[in-house]
Amino acid sequence: MTKDTQKLNSIEKALEIMLKFQDIKPSWGIRELSTELGFSPATVQRILQVLKSYEFVRQNPKNRQYFIGNIFYRFLENLNSSNDLIRIGHKFMEEVASATHETVHLNIIEKNLRICIDNIESPKVLKAGMPIGNQSPLYAGASAKCLLAFSTEEFQDNYFKTTEITPVTGNTIIQPGKLFKELYKIKEQGYALSLGERTPGLGSLSAPVFNYKGQILASLSLAIPEIRLKQKDHLSNCINILTSASKSFSKAMGLGTGKF
Repeated sequence: MTKDTQKLNSIEKALEIMLKFQDIKPSWGIRELSTELGFSPATVQRILQVLKSYEFVRQNPKNRQYFIGNIFYRFLENLNSSNDLIRIGHKFMEEVASATHETVHLNIIEKNLRICIDNIESPKVLKAGMPIGNQSPLYAGASAKCLLAFSTEEFQDNYFKTTEITPVTGNTIIQPGKLFKELYKIKEQGYALSLGERTPGLGSLSAPVFNYKGQILASLSLAIPEIRLKQKDHLSNCINILTSASKSFSKAMGLGTGKF
């Protein structure tokens, strides 16, 4: 903890508690949160009870663990309609989904992690999923590496100085030299491709979305089962469709017509 917990007011403490409910750790017990945040167990329990009464958190009656509450579903429609990236991007996502029949997802960088902010699931029985809110490190998987590859050198330098590169699966690239070479390749070819770096048997294809300054905004991605990713014609088709859509998406976000 870098913050002085003694100086936080009740609202700040409640927000610190809420921010701990992440995809990487979706449930917490009172004593766990107390230790993690440096708050007293009594304080954590009191705040959680208030949050529970307003449905910001819910509690498993069997193990007494707390989870994020259902009230957040009320905010999704408003968030989607007010977020230009999601609102504008969904049209392009629908086009990609219709043309490829694969799961399409949109991702951004949030606190040095890749997070999915929108998705359209494949209609096929065998499909790869990518739920909204899913997170991963920026070095694992095409949608994450795409974001990292097109980030500024300053961001990349800071990221590698402060991030421990540990494998998510046996296919995760963790050797610095190999990873840097991969990021260079992604930037040169204009898209990222991965297989089994986050989940065995599942692949990912991703292309960048830029703002009017040419800065990375998001990665537009496809989640594809390994059996279809290895079909050369299908993969080639998916690459063409996705990269074309990402360029159109970038123009819609204000990027000029010049070369990326």
